[in-house]
Amino acid sequence: MLLSNSRCILLNLYTFSPATFFKHLTPNNKPTTLCHRKTTVKSLATLSHFRTLSSRQRHQIHLYVHAILQWNKRMNLTAVKDADEVMERHVEDSLAILPPLRDCYRTRCGGAPSHEKLSLVDVGTGAGLPGVVLAIACPEWEVTLMESMNKRCVFLEHVVGIIGSSNIQIVRGRAESLGQNHCFREKFDIAVARAVAEMRVLAEYCLPLVRVGGLFIAAKGHDPEDEVKKAESAIQKMGASLLQVCSVDSRSPYGQRTVVICSKDRSTPMKYPRDPGTPAKEPL
Repeated sequence: MLLSNSRCILLNLYTFSPATFFKHLTPNNKPTTLCHRKTTVKSLATLSHFRTLSSRQRHQIHLYVHAILQWNKRMNLTAVKDADEVMERHVEDSLAILPPLRDCYRTRCGGAPSHEKLSLVDVGTGAGLPGVVLAIACPEWEVTLMESMNKRCVFLEHVVGIIGSSNIQIVRGRAESLGQNHCFREKFDIAVARAVAEMRVLAEYCLPLVRVGGLFIAAKGHDPEDEVKKAESAIQKMGASLLQVCSVDSRSPYGQRTVVICSKDRSTPMKYPRDPGTPAKEPL
């Protein structure tokens, strides 16, 4: 089972004082409420993936979107200021990852990801995208959110509390350091990343965390061909191979989206990932 060594969890889960928590809890020190402004009927009609969720899951999504907008008044979570746009640009875009993820896992890994207790890590999750959305959509999965900034971890802890998800774990730290930690190295069935870095950097961040036989999935823009080509060497050095580049059905106003899927074929050499900061400064 994922992260069975409790001492490892204690070493890597973020910690903060009660004073720190309440400092960031709500904008202008106003108490948090569970009410939220729902997106318009017109907007919801266009969200094909959102409509497949249960009523409870949709309610959890609304609570999450409300939390993003409220906390965004005090910290930089997203440039988006409107609930409808959060739904389209972030939530629907995150849900669009699921169909190719499920299909590829079923074909490549021989499992039925809709029912298995898969372990998934969202690297550089930021405001929890796509990890929180995937955890809501797939409550059977064990989802780990990796984030290096403490104040964002405080926000994520708040989100987990209000949506009532028991399948989410938050880990504070840099991917380069956690990838060398035996509690996390090659422990996950799937690693995902969205809007974190270019592919050759993402490969070094994410693939050391994926078990042999697992998948690494990167959400990209409409035309990542050159970026993917530059990353082929880095992907191979991490012990993986490029499996699929496919367009996804996203309602994002920024055009067609693409999912890049890599298969972990063998163990990543121990020299990877390199020291924190090196992958971004000196891409493979």
